[in-house]
Amino acid sequence: MPTASRLSLHRLCLAAALVLSWPTHAQSPAAGAAPEMAARPAGPPQPGGRYVVDPTHTFVLYEMGHYGTSTNRGRFGTRDGQVQVDAAGQLARVDVSFDMASINTGVDLLNRHVQSSDFLNVADFPTGRYEAEDVRIEEGRVQVLRGRLTLMGQTHPVDMRAVRFNCYVSPLHGRQVCGGDFEAEILRSQWGINWGLQFGFEDRVRLLVQVETVLVPAAAR
Repeated sequence: MPTASRLSLHRLCLAAALVLSWPTHAQSPAAGAAPEMAARPAGPPQPGGRYVVDPTHTFVLYEMGHYGTSTNRGRFGTRDGQVQVDAAGQLARVDVSFDMASINTGVDLLNRHVQSSDFLNVADFPTGRYEAEDVRIEEGRVQVLRGRLTLMGQTHPVDMRAVRFNCYVSPLHGRQVCGGDFEAEILRSQWGINWGLQFGFEDRVRLLVQVETVLVPAAAR
């Protein structure tokens, strides 16, 4: 065998031996080690704190029956919003605005129809809004938001039930984040959204709101 070939083979065997003999603990993180992206619990909302909506984690979704068979679903993005906490650490005000033109049903043709004057008339009413100043809290946890929903220029009372609510310290923001999932049922005809009722589209609509808000630093309030 040529000298160069013997030298290459020797190096290959030596490299393989080093790999096989390398300690197992050097190849993987120690058991139980927390990843750098792990969130930390943060307790309840900060008394007197103001939180602003994180639009990448806040959406309004709807579900509406379709001819008594399947369910039509869509999602709206948020424009802005905030949550104000009083001195006692209770939610005092919730205010979220959402972008009606951002509707996404998964079907472009249906998106355009929902945006039209048949449904939401986005050209004249580009923004929806939910406001609540009456928050029911039991055993330190948010239970119900008693507020009002504005669509198509009309405002009516809507209570949002909390499915879950929690706070944590975000590894991305380095600040406390509070949020949860909320749900309600409405009759869309109350807001003048009547198209399709005569065809079998249901009047009753389920709303689901997922929201996360980030604590504003005291110096910026």
